[in-house]
Amino acid sequence: MTAILETQGLSRTFNGFHAVSGVSLSVQQGHIHALIGPNGAGKTTCFNLLTRFIDATAGTIRYDGQDITRTPADAVARRGLVRSFQISAVFGKLSVFENVRLAVQRSRGHSMDWWRSDRALQVHDARTRELLDEAGLSEWAGHLAGELPYGRKRALELATTLALEPRVILLDEPMAGMGAEDIAGAAQMIRRAARGRTVLMVEHNLSVVADLCDRITVLARGEVLAEGDYATVSRDPRVVEAYLGHGHAGQRKHGKHTTAGAAP
Repeated sequence: MTAILETQGLSRTFNGFHAVSGVSLSVQQGHIHALIGPNGAGKTTCFNLLTRFIDATAGTIRYDGQDITRTPADAVARRGLVRSFQISAVFGKLSVFENVRLAVQRSRGHSMDWWRSDRALQVHDARTRELLDEAGLSEWAGHLAGELPYGRKRALELATTLALEPRVILLDEPMAGMGAEDIAGAAQMIRRAARGRTVLMVEHNLSVVADLCDRITVLARGEVLAEGDYATVSRDPRVVEAYLGHGHAGQRKHGKHTTAGAAP
């Protein structure tokens, strides 16, 4: 397999605090790869470094064979390295269809087309419908985005992310705030989104991680603790130790974990 996103010795220090320290990561093209770890492990900081929202103190980042360590965030996104955020962000007063069509317009270089007539914008409709179908939102197309259930809002965010034609999608806690009834649908949505793409995700729900991910990197205190498939990392004594005090006793009592608050 070819690595599409790699880091070597990636580090970030804030006023003497090592949020990320010497992280070397290799995300293989076509894989769904997870970053997991206890709260404060450095997962979101890694995302911010990879997408160039913040600068690295040390180390390098390579995307598709090119060094992007100092490349501006907008240029990285235009190359196809696109992320989502933990906080839901949609245009609440626009319909689901209009939200996705705006993203399609932007991806095709028509960012100001919002002021043109609806007829002039119909050239984007077919692609918009494809994305709505991919995200399982076709029946919600006419609903106002602000009135969607939370799980559907996250699906809408993924649809607008896919509109940017990403090669690599970084999902920051895509299941956060979802009820059990939404999680299975969201997992299916991520599987569909991963077809022909690479996904790197931060996720606390370890059952989802076990189901979806080809490879897992475990962070603790800003450093890589372990890496491998789920069976490998879940047996690693260092990983179990990292989660002690975060529900390990509950995992022994109740059986299979459900979140990163329990030891794998």
